Amino acid sequence: MSVIRRRWRFTGEVQGVGFRYYARAAAQHLGLTGWVANNWDGSVTLEAQGTRAALDELVPLIERTNRWARIENIETATLPLKEHEYGFEERSGD
Repeated sequence: MSVIRRRWRFTGEVQGVGFRYYARAAAQHLGLTGWVANNWDGSVTLEAQGTRAALDELVPLIERTNRWARIENIETATLPLKEHEYGFEERSGD
């Protein structure tokens, strides 16, 4: 069971609607590590690390639990693993 790291950048109605809260709850439920943060341009960036199956379930779980957010576009990238990352946090953003 290999671990990978992925970054998502979400645009749409994703700030001011509890997106970071629901993203953190979903990531913790799936056993992922990483972070989520608002960006100055109104988008949200999320980085998570875990199994491919858990990462594949993350966005659908956020969409099912947060009825207020409206994701219009998602950019995704695979990143190098971060060693010694043990939790998932909400960051205030840039």
